Amino acid sequence: MRKRLAMLAGVILAVNVLAAAPALPERLTDSEFWSLSAEMSEPAGSFRSENLVSNETMFQWPIPDLAKTVTPGAVYMGVAPDQNFTYMIAVKPRIAFIVDIRRGNLLEHLLYKALFEMAPTRAEFLSRLFSMPKFKAVPDAATPRQLFDAAYMETADQKLFEANTKAVLELLTKKHGFALSVEDETQLTWIYSCFFKYGPDLTYQACESGGPAFSGGGPGRGFGRGFGGMMFRSFADLQTQTDAKDVNHAYLATEANYRWIRDFESRNLVVPVMGDFMGPKAIRSVGDWVRAHGAIVGTFYTSNVEQYLFQTSTWDQFYANVRSLPIDKGSTLIRSVPNNMVTPAQPGARAASMLTSIMELNAAFLEKRISGYYDVVKISRQ
Repeated sequence: MRKRLAMLAGVILAVNVLAAAPALPERLTDSEFWSLSAEMSEPAGSFRSENLVSNETMFQWPIPDLAKTVTPGAVYMGVAPDQNFTYMIAVKPRIAFIVDIRRGNLLEHLLYKALFEMAPTRAEFLSRLFSMPKFKAVPDAATPRQLFDAAYMETADQKLFEANTKAVLELLTKKHGFALSVEDETQLTWIYSCFFKYGPDLTYQACESGGPAFSGGGPGRGFGRGFGGMMFRSFADLQTQTDAKDVNHAYLATEANYRWIRDFESRNLVVPVMGDFMGPKAIRSVGDWVRAHGAIVGTFYTSNVEQYLFQTSTWDQFYANVRSLPIDKGSTLIRSVPNNMVTPAQPGARAASMLTSIMELNAAFLEKRISGYYDVVKISRQ
């Protein structure tokens, strides 16, 4: 009897604590945004590439399943650059945290934030992103292909790039009051210069290769080329990808999608954090903050980071971090898996995007059914 009463008291206490938890905010102030980013971050690290643009062509395929699985209004976590925006639009989180080991990724997200705030439409966003004159005659209902065809009719302009860079830095440092160092401003300017140099043809690793801007990366123009001669799709190509049923969910697919992510960013709800997936602080800090607000992590996009973690002897620290997150039965992890590890493999794709229940992943980890990368691939679904 006493044991049952104690258990009941524990349940009541947990419910009362949850009820007393402050709700997830509708917006963050500039100081709250910057403090969260700084306080949750670990020291910056490095990765083998700058990764300014994704190399995942099948990243939209899981979206129909994802949108039906994840609890509405949950918290989003992710890694890497702008493919996260498309996933956010699909699951409509209340707030998002981008955890990446590179300082450059944090700065790239600040660049995107500034450009979203400055540009009310997709066409103006792209003209600012590529430092081009405003596109001519692009209707609100334009398809992504039409949008990028308009971009290919324009030429990037050095004076526009300089003016846009100044405007971006002033918005971040003066309007928002973010404390960027001289090194931050220099690196952000370099990241922005890659979009200026390559335009819609920017590909994964292209900028760091130091080569010329490859032609033929846009809609109807085939592939761009990345570092080392490997074939990568361009920024324009990635925005014209679709799911398996030929539906484009990208954040630049429609004006409605763009307006959603622009509003989300304007409320300071995409918080970039520096963190090692195996580190002791960043992921756990996000989880603690989410738990303190009575919420759960609904989506965690990891790209192909896990593949690299299994090359170390401490990969299990990542799954211990995942296990610390507050979740529910709909919480889902998105991973990018080499195409040769997937059945059936998709012709022409470098990697397949797959989903895993985080509850199932945690159970597999606790039961010691994970000892290598293929073990997490086996519990993933397309």
